[in-house]
Amino acid sequence: MKALVWQGINKVAVERVPDPEILQPTDAIVRVTSTAICGSDLHLLDGYVPSMVHGDILGHEFMGEVVDVGADVRKIKVGDRVIVPFPIACGKCWYCQKGLTSLCDNSNPNPRLAETMWGHASSGIYGYSHITGGYAGGQAQFVRTVFADANLYKVPQGLSDDQVLFLTDILPTGYMAAENCNIQEGDVVAVFGAGPVGQFCIRSAFLLGAGRVIAIDRFPERLELARRAGAETINYEEDEVFERLKVMTAGRGPDSVMDAVGLEAHGTGFLGVADAVKQTTRVLESERPHALRAALMACRKGGTVSVPGVYGGLGDKIPLGAFMNKGLTMKTGQTHVHRYLDILTDHIVRGDIDPTQVITHRMSLDEAPHAYHIFKHKHDGCIKCVLDPWADPKDHAPVK
Repeated sequence: MKALVWQGINKVAVERVPDPEILQPTDAIVRVTSTAICGSDLHLLDGYVPSMVHGDILGHEFMGEVVDVGADVRKIKVGDRVIVPFPIACGKCWYCQKGLTSLCDNSNPNPRLAETMWGHASSGIYGYSHITGGYAGGQAQFVRTVFADANLYKVPQGLSDDQVLFLTDILPTGYMAAENCNIQEGDVVAVFGAGPVGQFCIRSAFLLGAGRVIAIDRFPERLELARRAGAETINYEEDEVFERLKVMTAGRGPDSVMDAVGLEAHGTGFLGVADAVKQTTRVLESERPHALRAALMACRKGGTVSVPGVYGGLGDKIPLGAFMNKGLTMKTGQTHVHRYLDILTDHIVRGDIDPTQVITHRMSLDEAPHAYHIFKHKHDGCIKCVLDPWADPKDHAPVK
C-alpha cells in the first residue's frame, strides 16, 4: 500500500509499505477514505517529538471502511463506516471507565519512554512516535486499528467524510478546551491561535455560552475565518496583545484564555528569539511556550487558562508568579475524544457547527509532502488540508 512516512527532520515521503494485518483478535483493518494533516504532525516533522524512526507512518486524523476484523471483535463489522479517535482506549482500565481515554493504561506498549519524560504514560496514539506506542498512522491506504470495539465509532448515515473526519481529533479538542474553561453565560474568552484547533475552540466557546470570543493570530485568512464565526480579532503583529485585551475588557482581562498554539509558538521580542535558539538544541528547552506565557499574563484574576496546544517537554520562563498570585486555574491534556463523539455528532446533525468550514485544500496522498510544506509555512492560505489516499493527483485542486 501507499503510506506517508517520516524520513528524518523536515523530510517526509510517500512509499510503498507492507499492508497491515490482524495481529490481535481485537484488531480491525480500516481502508482509509479520508485523512488530514494536524498541526501537531508538524512537531514530528520538525523533530521536536522524540523517538521517531525512519519509516514511521504518520497521521492520526483518519476515517474509512472496515475491511477485516479479529475473532474477538463483536460490535464492529466488515463494511462499517467509521472514524478512528486518535487516542487509543482499551475501554476497560480505570481511566477508560472514568472517560479519561487519552490516559488509557493499556494501549501504550512503550510506557517506559513516556514515564521517563512525564512520570506516567499516556495512551497510545496512532502515527505519533514510539513514545505513544509506535503505532502506524492513518496517512495511508489501510490501517491496523486496535481495541476495535472500544475505539471505532460508526458514522451515522447521511453524514459525509468532511462532516465527521475532524471528530477524530481537532473538533473534540476544541470542544474540550472550551469545556475546560468553565464558561459562564456571557463570558469573554480569548483564544491564542486561530488555526484549525483554534477555530473549533472559538465555535465551541460560543456553543457553551460565551458572550464574546477574541481570536489572536497573524494570518489574515485565519483571522477572517474567526470573524465569520463571530469572533473579534487581534493581529499580534499589529497590536500589543496584552494591552489590547485590557482595553477590550475594560481593564479586567478575559474570563478565560485558551492556548491553541503549543510548543512551536511564533514568539516576538527577546523571549521569542531566545526560545527559538534554545529549542534548536533540544536540551536547553524543548518548547517555545510564548502563547502559554501570554495566556497566563492576559487572563483575568481568578480566571481559567485552558491549554489544548501540545507540549512535550520543558519550557522556560513560565510566569508561575502570575499563575499563583492571580489565583488562576489551568486545565489541559490530550483530548478524551471518545466522551465527546455522540455530543458533537448531534451538534453536526443539527447544524450547530459545520466542521467543513476549516477545509481549504484537498490533495491526493501522493501530494502529501507538498501539503505538509504549504501547511507548515502557511502558503496559499492553507488552513486545513484533507488527503484522499486513493485519488489521482491530477484530480485534486485547492478548495477556495
